[in-house]
Amino acid sequence: MAICWGYFLYYKVIQTSRLYEQIVRQIEESIQKGALKEGSQLPAERDLAQQFGVSRTAVREAIKALQEKGLVDALPGRGTFVTNGTSNSMRRSLDRIIKSGETDGWAYLMEVREILEPEIAALAAVRAGDQEIATMREVSSVMDQAGLDPDAFIEADLDFHLALAEAAGNPIVLSLIDSIVGLLREQRLRIFHVHGGAERGQQHHKRILDAMERRDPQAARAAMKAHLLQVREDSRNSPQLTG
Repeated sequence: MAICWGYFLYYKVIQTSRLYEQIVRQIEESIQKGALKEGSQLPAERDLAQQFGVSRTAVREAIKALQEKGLVDALPGRGTFVTNGTSNSMRRSLDRIIKSGETDGWAYLMEVREILEPEIAALAAVRAGDQEIATMREVSSVMDQAGLDPDAFIEADLDFHLALAEAAGNPIVLSLIDSIVGLLREQRLRIFHVHGGAERGQQHHKRILDAMERRDPQAARAAMKAHLLQVREDSRNSPQLTG
């Protein structure tokens, strides 16, 4: 993921009212001109506030407006990244389906995962490069060390699944998984405290990683199927996802 810390982009100091709108305009222009590309990370709030000569409150309002426009995505604990309107539009549509209360949205999410992710794992076992394997090893280690810290564990968990999607070498697959990453985060958070759930999940991650390292697509597919079965069972035992 490309990172742009802002030191190579020069913004004008804001001098009039409605500060956040002018911040939005300048960042939007940077995106449209290609100075900020999809996947680029925006500077931290404090750094942006200093560059624009405004308060952090104005920067927060601007980031919120950019999110509503579908131009950036703010990921808790990770930062704010340039995205594309199509991806964000898809995310919002999926969020409405899952959370409308009119359908069994979380069960539908599990069905989609069971359709997609075993084949993603199989493709990744064949196509993964050394960097993707290294990323999976690293985030697996983070999960080992996270203990009962849900934020650290869940972000590493999501990074593991995103690394698999990236390793599959298909940009449509990566876009599809990226579009449901917010829902995956919420699902994982809701089942994190199911007794033994995190430990079981990590055991499955290690089996998937082992299949990746051995370049064994059949084993990767089977390990992912077993993992998703565990997630489904934990979901059944979570009142927050069954009510």
